[in-house]
Amino acid sequence: MREVPKLDCVVIGGGVVGLAVARELAMAGREVVLLEAEAMTGSITSARNSEVIHAGLYYPTGSLKAELCVAGRRRLYDYCGERHVPHRRCGKLVVASDEKEVAYLEKLLKQARANGVGDCRLIDGSELARMEPRIEGFAALVSPSTGIVDGHRLMEAYVADIEAHGGAIVLNSPVLRGELLPGAIRLAIGGRDPVEIEATLVVNAGGLDAWSISESIAGLDRTTVPERHYAKGCYFSLAGRAPTQRLIYPVPEPGGLGVHLTVDLTGEARFGPDVEWVETIDYDVDPHRSDGFYAVIRRYWPGLPDGALQPAYSGMRPKVVGPNGGSGDFVIQGPEVTGHAGYVALYGIESPGLTASMAIGARVRGLVGE
Repeated sequence: MREVPKLDCVVIGGGVVGLAVARELAMAGREVVLLEAEAMTGSITSARNSEVIHAGLYYPTGSLKAELCVAGRRRLYDYCGERHVPHRRCGKLVVASDEKEVAYLEKLLKQARANGVGDCRLIDGSELARMEPRIEGFAALVSPSTGIVDGHRLMEAYVADIEAHGGAIVLNSPVLRGELLPGAIRLAIGGRDPVEIEATLVVNAGGLDAWSISESIAGLDRTTVPERHYAKGCYFSLAGRAPTQRLIYPVPEPGGLGVHLTVDLTGEARFGPDVEWVETIDYDVDPHRSDGFYAVIRRYWPGLPDGALQPAYSGMRPKVVGPNGGSGDFVIQGPEVTGHAGYVALYGIESPGLTASMAIGARVRGLVGE
């Protein structure tokens, strides 16, 4: 009988979070193999977001999102500076379009301070006009710590760190099923050369597929797997020059932060995402969805010209709550929850997952005693 290869540590999923986890474990001295189902790392959820470095304003105090976003943001700015990953601390404005929305900004300011984000402040409409002359609003919350980053260059830096510490990344290697064994986990891996392996530690950072991966593992208590919901978000790019230097956000909507204006490192502007709750994964962008974008955007940028929005791309947010379930939180399960000393599972790692990626890696490292 052919002997099954024995590995120390396997990380499933090569998005920004899986790479950050693999990096952290490799730097802790683990022998890490990262399995990515696609032909390249970071090509799914990590390639379909706003590339924003979030300050940590919105998330309930004490939640994993709040804690790991704030810690991750600090680490991320330092790391990008050290590794010359392109980024910019451009700041953002959360705009109240009328007097009724000011109460939300006041609540958000208290939330930010409770989360350890101490540099935010409220401004009135006149100061908003001086800061961003083309933006209109009754008031705004200024977040100087918000920024943007080149997500692909960040992931390249993570890959370099993994490989520099002896880790390996294996592409085109989907995990088909698994089985919990005493002291190990057996995985069946597909691709051109299907193989079975056993690993002492498996970290499921499969993103949108995290649920199906866990459900395929024989012996895992299914009650540990949370609900799964998909929130699709479409983005539209702007034809013409960006109207602002900063990022502009409206008051949030259920399931997301509202259709906001982001400016990338090349100076191009895009708007999104909106929120559409869906049952299946589909990345098509319906050009007619822009009809709803114009009215929302013109609440804070009345000068948006007709016909200026062009379909860009869409992304899927893996969520553990549905439309009426609130904001939801990251779910990071260590062995005490999964019931196996060698299995860690991550679910619902949506925004601010990119910002929090290094802090998530550190959290996983702590859960496995490294």
